[in-house]
Amino acid sequence: MWLSFWRSRNRFSIDELRYLTEQLQKVHVVNEVNQDIVIEALRSIAELITYGDQHDGSFFEFFMEKQIMGEFVRILKISRPAKVALQLLQTMSIMIQNIRSEHAIYYIFSNEHMNYLITYSFDFQNDELLSYYISFLRAISGKLNKNTIPLLVKTHNDEVASFPLYVEAIKFAFHDESMVRIAVRALTLNVYHVGDEYVNKFVSRAPLSDYFSDIVKYFQKQCISLDDRVSKSIVNPDSHDATSSILAAVDEIEDTLYYFSDVISAGVPELGGLITDNILQLLVFPLLLPSLRKQKTGAKLGIITSLHLLCCVLRIVKTKELASSLAAALFFVPEVFVPVSEATPNGTVLELEVSQKIRKHKLCCPCHSFTESSQQQASCSSFHLDLQTNGNGSHCSLRETLLSYIITGQDVQALGSLCLFATLLQTKELDESVLDGLGILPQRKQHKKLLLQALVGEGSGEEQLFSPRNTKDKDKIDTELDIYLQKIMEQDALSYSINEPLICPRRHRNEVLNALVSLFCRSNLSAETLWTGGWLLWQLLPHGEQELTTFHLQQLKDSHRDCTANLLGETNGTWCDMLISVLNYEWKNCKRAIEAASPIKDPKVMLLPSSTSSIGGESSFVEGERMSKIVKVFVLQCQLLIFSSGGLLSEQPPLKSLSSLVNAGAKTAGFDDLAPKPGCEINSENALPCRIAFERGKERHFSFLAISRGVSGWIILLEELPLNRQRGVIRVTAPLAGSDPRIDEKHPRWLHLRIRPPNLPVLDSKLEPFGKAKTKVLVDGRWTLAFKDDQVCKLAESMVIEEMHLLQRQVEERLKPLVGDLSSILMDESTHDSRRNHSDELS
Repeated sequence: MWLSFWRSRNRFSIDELRYLTEQLQKVHVVNEVNQDIVIEALRSIAELITYGDQHDGSFFEFFMEKQIMGEFVRILKISRPAKVALQLLQTMSIMIQNIRSEHAIYYIFSNEHMNYLITYSFDFQNDELLSYYISFLRAISGKLNKNTIPLLVKTHNDEVASFPLYVEAIKFAFHDESMVRIAVRALTLNVYHVGDEYVNKFVSRAPLSDYFSDIVKYFQKQCISLDDRVSKSIVNPDSHDATSSILAAVDEIEDTLYYFSDVISAGVPELGGLITDNILQLLVFPLLLPSLRKQKTGAKLGIITSLHLLCCVLRIVKTKELASSLAAALFFVPEVFVPVSEATPNGTVLELEVSQKIRKHKLCCPCHSFTESSQQQASCSSFHLDLQTNGNGSHCSLRETLLSYIITGQDVQALGSLCLFATLLQTKELDESVLDGLGILPQRKQHKKLLLQALVGEGSGEEQLFSPRNTKDKDKIDTELDIYLQKIMEQDALSYSINEPLICPRRHRNEVLNALVSLFCRSNLSAETLWTGGWLLWQLLPHGEQELTTFHLQQLKDSHRDCTANLLGETNGTWCDMLISVLNYEWKNCKRAIEAASPIKDPKVMLLPSSTSSIGGESSFVEGERMSKIVKVFVLQCQLLIFSSGGLLSEQPPLKSLSSLVNAGAKTAGFDDLAPKPGCEINSENALPCRIAFERGKERHFSFLAISRGVSGWIILLEELPLNRQRGVIRVTAPLAGSDPRIDEKHPRWLHLRIRPPNLPVLDSKLEPFGKAKTKVLVDGRWTLAFKDDQVCKLAESMVIEEMHLLQRQVEERLKPLVGDLSSILMDESTHDSRRNHSDELS
């Protein structure tokens, strides 16, 4: 009997739940003395209710019968320690998250106890308490559906009058702690995705609709913060903290944009319209577009930051209204969008009154017929000169400003403009008429448009279809682009009234082609920027030469001659033995880059500081980077010429095969097809005895040999075999190329050699995110070899120079097919152009 009296209760039983409930009911005030008992009771009740939901429904029946939710509220009211409130929030979160029974959720949500807990005045100065409170709210939002959400709102006259869960949550939308902001955004998305009509109307009405303008303003601050970090990185480009800081800011910006996209994808038209309108009116028009060109009043953002942000907005927030409005805005001058409060009588607006007259004359001129005449070439040249002179002038539209960056801007400005055009071209939400107006409609889509015009009998569609060069001014757009141009002009926020810009697709397209060809002729740009331009040209002209004029082709030929000269100069350089390998490597990369579905270059790269090498300008590492850039540019020029001639790009460049290249020196040494490795035996009859110390005070005797085979060469140090003086064992090897042999002036028996790394860092590097190469830079070594007399030292120097010349000639031989093929292409192009000019004159 006594054993049964002291028998412990089953932990997972109704008796245990009853005992815990009675313990709570006995508490009249919670203080430091009894807080631990209360906290343990709350924790255990959550555990039992979760267990009962999965195993025994009587647990929750007891929970309802004893009105334990009411006990929770009473305990909260009489509690002084914050630990109790914290445990209560945790208990509720655990119960809500783990209960699967819809009946149980309905009960918990169906009384005012839940809303009381939501609106209770907790001490949010306690960060831990705030964290549990936000988790509590998010747990509730996870159970929302069309049946449960009405239980948490109050209605009046069939309209939602109060929704505490949403109202209290958005108060923390801009909290300093990122996890709190993320939880609030997740909660709001859970609310929007329920799709309750009355709730959607409630959250889209004032004052709650201010949340969407506030979050866009918050995003605006994020953009300004990013620009500030970019500006600081320019001052100290080699700082690792600057790069990580920029990437962290970019991640935050992209998270916010993805949140905007998620709100729009919730399928609530009112919310999507609020987000889109606020992005346009608070971000794109007043901040991003005016910052594309430096204003006298001072832009809030830098040009590069604005270009990157516009790309991000188009790429992430995919709405037709936003993309079309942004694209249409590029036809206006940026001063149009400067807020009226910032437009001063002495600056922007008065200048624009004069510039509008210039602009009106410029826009009203008819579209040219782009034929292969001297007048056409003069037109191309005048366009290039006009953008060079006035690209940043007040009479140029934003579209022309972007083209001017491609023609004459800095490398990052050109890259940013190309990325923006590429992003616009890839934006599926844009109507073809908008792309056509910008001059970036792909040729295949343009032919489709002309075919449809010919079928329905619009204008001279049939003539345009088969004569793309003779498109007249009848090609004006009267489509969706006009709608968005009109919407922009009707906005009250514009600085002054404007006329609708005249759109000429054929002229605009030729301006884009002119800018791209001019880009390929520039020598002060990175190879990656040029490759991005190559990708854009490939998208516009997938069939090559059909829209390239004689002036365009001549520019490409002239630029290619310069690139060829630079490449041949590298056959005598430090890395001549790696030139063929780099050429093959970059040929594949370039072909893959321009034929890719999207540009390989990540737009984030334009924000990151360009690191400056701490190694001297004469180091082999710097020379290798220079050679790599020369090869990249040469490869792009080659592929552009092949592409413009209507040819197909091969997987490998046309080079002379290795089997046809023979070197007598390598045969004498007894080399096989493999590179010499330490430990291998070779003939040493031509080797010269020498001494070298790799460590202080430890001089060693070797036999010196310089050998080249094909496009490779080595400096070899041998140890003679005791029983066979004509044979030796390889102990040390070093690259022959770049060794720069030099006899010491004071000690004529000493030969100095520069020893560079065996492999080019570009080929060994592993790509980091955003296309930046992570390389381990090796410093050049120095060897000083001592020979027995002056004559032997001169023989060693002559051996190195002779073998190096053999190596260089072999590299030139391998390049001959490529250079020869391109020369024939240039000659064929000249003949083809003359025939085409003659045909145009006859027509």
